[in-house]
Amino acid sequence: MTIDIDQTPAHVGLRRSLTLGPLMLYGLAVIVGAGIFVAIASVIGRAGPAAPLSFLLAGITASLTGLCYAELSSRFPEAAGAAAFVKEGFGSDRAAQIIGVALTLAVAVAAASIASGAVHYLSVFIRLPPAALIAILVIAFTLLAIAGVRESAMFAAAIGTVEILGLLIAAWTGFLAAPSFDVVAMLPSNLAGWQGVVAGAFIAFFAFIGFESLVNMAEETKDPRRTVPYAIIGAILVSTILYVVVAASLIFAGRGGESPLLDLFQGPYATLFAAVGALAVANGVLVEIMMLARLFYGMAQRRQLPAVLGRVNQRTRTPVEATAMAGGIVLVTALLMPFEHLLALANALTLGIFAAVDIALWRIHARQPAGNDIFTVPRWVPLAGAVLSVGMIAAAAVS
Repeated sequence: MTIDIDQTPAHVGLRRSLTLGPLMLYGLAVIVGAGIFVAIASVIGRAGPAAPLSFLLAGITASLTGLCYAELSSRFPEAAGAAAFVKEGFGSDRAAQIIGVALTLAVAVAAASIASGAVHYLSVFIRLPPAALIAILVIAFTLLAIAGVRESAMFAAAIGTVEILGLLIAAWTGFLAAPSFDVVAMLPSNLAGWQGVVAGAFIAFFAFIGFESLVNMAEETKDPRRTVPYAIIGAILVSTILYVVVAASLIFAGRGGESPLLDLFQGPYATLFAAVGALAVANGVLVEIMMLARLFYGMAQRRQLPAVLGRVNQRTRTPVEATAMAGGIVLVTALLMPFEHLLALANALTLGIFAAVDIALWRIHARQPAGNDIFTVPRWVPLAGAVLSVGMIAAAAVS
């Protein structure tokens, strides 16, 4: 008697249930969510009136690397994401494991910074110590991520829609409150001003972190070779436009300080926007946990992590052990590290990973021409993306 090994519970695969619309909304929820709600004050503090230019520069950097991720996800639609791309580009399991470790740190730190930032909004409604709020948030979203990918992704997409509407209302409110619209005043007049733009862009880049998580959903997406690339490009383009508009509205309205978005509103409207901010920031925790779990799952499938992390629950069709481990890492990181350190470290790690992925694609271009069914980018794009990523790290280090 023979047994078909693919039908045994140990070999249950991930469920392909995501199409372009839900995946792009999911990507927007990842990008738009916590980033601008958490980072906008720091960007304005560094760049001043030129904050919209910082978001534009960060968006250009994210777009170049996003195009590289789009092609790589079309070539290698795997849950392992960046770890798989580096393995294919450099032909080294060791390099893939190093990127896997770096990505684990980057995602955990990003999720932890988001969870810490959520406390600022949640404390308006729930009077508990910050550590307790962080623990409740991370544990709740870890359980939701275990429940099912479609449920988790649709929840994230629904909250993402609320986030976008909230930011559009904030931008409109800012423009209405603006005494004038002096665009020329946004342009730096000296070298120090442009250094501020670059320093602001380094922080603004945090608001774009997340588009790379779409490649980790490739094994749960229908027609991933086409769906994932277009979802990445669409999500980055929409978020860049939205960020520049929101930042410009705050500058025109003369808002700064610790909570420039909240300062646009008064009374019950401020409370309502705080609720939107709490949802936005909290939603980022869910997305980062899902991404980290898929990274663990994909690396386990490639035998780069223990096999237990590659198991999929037969009922929920999610990697339960990998998700639980992801949630645990995020929780510990959020409780142990200060918020400001988390934000800068998340950016530096992510930009370093992006540079490695860009170079991996450049190497692949040299030896593996793409087929007609593969989304491709010009050869100069990976090098430009790597240079910008490394340049932003260097500029932040000397500023």
